[in-house]
Amino acid sequence: MGTVTRGTTNPNRLRRMDRWIAATHGAALRRAEDPVAVDLGYGAAPWTAVELLARLRTVAPRVRVVGVEIEPARVAAAKPYEREGLVFRHGGFEIPVAQRPVLVRAANVLRQYDEGEVAEVWARICARLAPGGLLVEGTCDEVGRRHVWVALGAEGARTVTFATRLGSLGQPSDLAERLPKALIHRNVPGEPVHAFLRDFDRAWAAAAPYASYGARQRWMRAVRDLTADWPVTDGPARWRQGEVTVAWEALAPRGR
Repeated sequence: MGTVTRGTTNPNRLRRMDRWIAATHGAALRRAEDPVAVDLGYGAAPWTAVELLARLRTVAPRVRVVGVEIEPARVAAAKPYEREGLVFRHGGFEIPVAQRPVLVRAANVLRQYDEGEVAEVWARICARLAPGGLLVEGTCDEVGRRHVWVALGAEGARTVTFATRLGSLGQPSDLAERLPKALIHRNVPGEPVHAFLRDFDRAWAAAAPYASYGARQRWMRAVRDLTADWPVTDGPARWRQGEVTVAWEALAPRGR
């Protein structure tokens, strides 16, 4: 189920998303009796699936990764990279694995779909999750310096995370071009995500004196100021990584 994507991929492109998953979902992967993670739509090369296995095994040594692609030729090309704990399968949003996965990561998959299709895809994938499982769906630039993703459980969307290489950031609203499909067309006046990015830019500007201590300190000060008006769900340990996570309800499109 689904359509073929462009397949663009690069080594280390999804490192920010992977680090966040390992930090926030590692305990669930360790607790699972048979922890399976799915790299959905890994693209024309298998690098992201190979890297996901390596990163998750630092926190959950028993985890297995299944790379799933809807284009058969890409699956065939990835087969030589199979190893203990890593296999590749032909499929799409139906998630063709025998057991329910504890994690599904779908990066840069839904950008080509219509906004109205997103909710159905989210629901279909979340219905396949194991109890306590997580879907992480988002978008990043070609080299992984800017990334925004939504984390979802069986009940639906939970949080939105903004992550960036701080040294390359002009202002937080630069991340707007990497908003996932559910939000990218809502970055207009009157929508919550637009208000959030506006306030983030203002906090960033107010934190300019901290730039003398480095972009990290400026980012952390700006995020701390944001917490007065927005439900930021993480803390300084993640902010130091160039991240901030906000409750989905605060950024969800109007009328949903």
